Amino acid sequence: MFRKIIKYSIVLAVFALVFAAYIVFFKPHANAGVTVVIPKGASIQRIASILYQADVIENPNLFRLAAKLSGYETKLQAGKFKLPQRLNNLDVLRLLNTGRQIEESVTLPEGSTAKQIAAVLSAKVEIDSAAFMELVFDSAFTAQKNVPASNLEGYLFPETYRMYWGIAPEEAAGILVEQFFHQLPKDAEEKAAALGYTLHEMITLASIIEGEAILPEEHAIIAGVYYNRLRKGIRLQADPTIQYIIPDGPRRLLNKDLQIDSPYNTYKYAGLPPGPIKNPGHAAIVAALNPADVPYLYFVAKGDGSHVFSATLNQHLRAKKEFDKVRRRVAREKKKGNGN
Repeated sequence: MFRKIIKYSIVLAVFALVFAAYIVFFKPHANAGVTVVIPKGASIQRIASILYQADVIENPNLFRLAAKLSGYETKLQAGKFKLPQRLNNLDVLRLLNTGRQIEESVTLPEGSTAKQIAAVLSAKVEIDSAAFMELVFDSAFTAQKNVPASNLEGYLFPETYRMYWGIAPEEAAGILVEQFFHQLPKDAEEKAAALGYTLHEMITLASIIEGEAILPEEHAIIAGVYYNRLRKGIRLQADPTIQYIIPDGPRRLLNKDLQIDSPYNTYKYAGLPPGPIKNPGHAAIVAALNPADVPYLYFVAKGDGSHVFSATLNQHLRAKKEFDKVRRRVAREKKKGNGN
């Protein structure tokens, strides 16, 4: 009799353990598939709370127990995860441990500054924008990436990327620089040298072209104008270089802006600025390497994305006068339309 009691007790204990293991580890939760974000440095308590609020798990305490017993308690990854429906605690722990995250589509527009790129990365994949900017201006990191400059401005290629949420700033910067060199024409240094410039100077010019050109057919023409001015020692007087140094740009420039004492002020100083003012796209880089052979020294925006190009100052002043007329007329019509 006593042996039977012991036998039944063992069976009941085993059954209880199996049932407990099922409840803790294997019981699926009947929920819909959801996307969750696990912050960096989140404790197991915080993770359990996030999952419970998202209806991924049924009981936070049992989830924490499962994490402790399975050894996953300190091995869960931060990130953005898509979790399918009807997962048990062990399934969830395994998914969060592997770090298989959702990839986000991140578009960096051509002509973005490093600061603007940092803001996009922060918004899309929650990168640490301050840490990213520190890397951009870290000369040692820049040299490590074989960039011929003291910082990465101009070498962060604008493109659409697939990135994981919470990507490290070092990895993100590395991806952008790698894409820059992938897109850079293989004969870029030779072509730049043939024009009398270094690769860094050519990228600097490409960044200014990016800031001026809107229509694809005008990239090479604008490049030709700038090369003509550089050869003749005429100041570039490029508005994008002023936009780069004013703290509240981009906006309409004022006369006082043109007097700012900065090596990037191409109204005040001849030649190229010390480095790129934007991160140019492929078309601007190609234009800087292959400028059109044109007689022009000047151009003025028409307001529709195109420009009027002139070979002489008198022609340029006439074109500018016509544009000023158009701008004043548009301003009057806008004011009239607002009922003022």
